[in-house]
Amino acid sequence: MPTSSPRHYLMCPPEHFTVSYAINPWMDPSQPVDTGLALRQWETLRDTYRRLGHRVDVIEPVPGLPDMVFAANGATVIDGKVLGVRFANPERVPEGPAYLAWFKEHGYDEHQEPTHVNEGEGDFLWTGKYLLAGTGFRTERAAHAEAQEFFGYPVISLQLVDPRYYHLDTALLVLDEENIAYYPEAFSPGSRRVLERLYPDAIIASAQDAAVLGLNAVSDGYHVVLPAQATGLAARLRERGYEPVPVDLSELLKGGGSVKCCTLEIRA
Repeated sequence: MPTSSPRHYLMCPPEHFTVSYAINPWMDPSQPVDTGLALRQWETLRDTYRRLGHRVDVIEPVPGLPDMVFAANGATVIDGKVLGVRFANPERVPEGPAYLAWFKEHGYDEHQEPTHVNEGEGDFLWTGKYLLAGTGFRTERAAHAEAQEFFGYPVISLQLVDPRYYHLDTALLVLDEENIAYYPEAFSPGSRRVLERLYPDAIIASAQDAAVLGLNAVSDGYHVVLPAQATGLAARLRERGYEPVPVDLSELLKGGGSVKCCTLEIRA
């Protein structure tokens, strides 16, 4: 039976959010962005986590870094150990030091700056047993070995093949230690077979739910906070005993991110 547990999240308000460049298929600088609406939607997400009993810390946004709101890309934290990030695109490179500085200032003494490109929880998803690791568009495969060496947990590499799902967290959702939901078409044939073997009872997301980044969601083991537009996935989750909690982040979707992208989990 799905059971919730208290979580600790780090988030960054989208005070400087805009789409002034395009580094993924969702971004179109010609389309207007309402920063005020993005901030209100983000505040609803933050307040939802707190209402569910979770702790939310907030990092100060840095002017000139519009994608810093996507905190999941800021680090990977397991057992209180912080693996920093190295971004593939130059526009986002300064975010790495900003996030690592926050962890240093807050007493996280075990930390490491990476040698290889990795974009944090965008491509590293902790299951409680091992780390599912995406590659193909951003995070380098060599970073998977680097994460395994640093954390000391098995890392399972998964190849992404659809540029719309450029990070693992856009195509796969960890529900709890035993269960996931994912969109098979985002993965190579070999990676699909890996997921089928590891998770034969996984929830399979539809193309419609994947296309609204429905899998870019956050689970506490029972409550699943997910994009409000992913109605089919919400129904499937409810059938499996989870409680979907829809939140509208449509303005932030213009940057190629949603619920999970805005949420970095800190695991002590």
